[in-house]
Amino acid sequence: MSGDELARPDTRRPRGRRRLSADEEHLWSVVVRTIKPLRPAKKVATTTRHKAPNPEAASPVATPATKKAANTPTATPRQPAVAPALVAMARRERQQLARGRAAIDARIDLHGMTQTQAHGALLRFLRRTQADGAKFVLVITGKGSPNTAPGERGILRRQVPLWLGLPDFRACVLGFDAAHTGHGGEGALYVRLRKARS
Repeated sequence: MSGDELARPDTRRPRGRRRLSADEEHLWSVVVRTIKPLRPAKKVATTTRHKAPNPEAASPVATPATKKAANTPTATPRQPAVAPALVAMARRERQQLARGRAAIDARIDLHGMTQTQAHGALLRFLRRTQADGAKFVLVITGKGSPNTAPGERGILRRQVPLWLGLPDFRACVLGFDAAHTGHGGEGALYVRLRKARS
């Protein structure tokens, strides 16, 4: 490089913010119109220095019909009814059942059934007894056979409480608790039923 080239001043544009092109300004104005602020604030006027290059691409003019359509609430799909929540059985109720002071209106024994069989039988039983006006029922799940593998032992004992929390069962079941040893202990459940709708 010669000495003349080194002494020549730099005539290039200084680095800094570049100006937006007409297309970029138009795009920015369209984006700004679609943004919804987090908090209501003073309306900021967006100005463009150049005419939009494509008039068809600009947003359509709002007519009374389009304003009415924009203000009309859209129909939302109807939500299914939520099944009522389970309520823990009161300690007093459990004690009365254990001592025979409260009647167990019906009982079902799920011994020897597969999960599919037990699930269907239990749901039918609860619906039928609820319709009959029963308040307390006893569900016998069994503790599981000692001859089965450890992971498979007492599968119904583990599954039935989960089933009772499902929406189909919650329509019948108000709450449940482990039965007293005289009624099967860990292998049985006291179930309190909801009143049937008249």
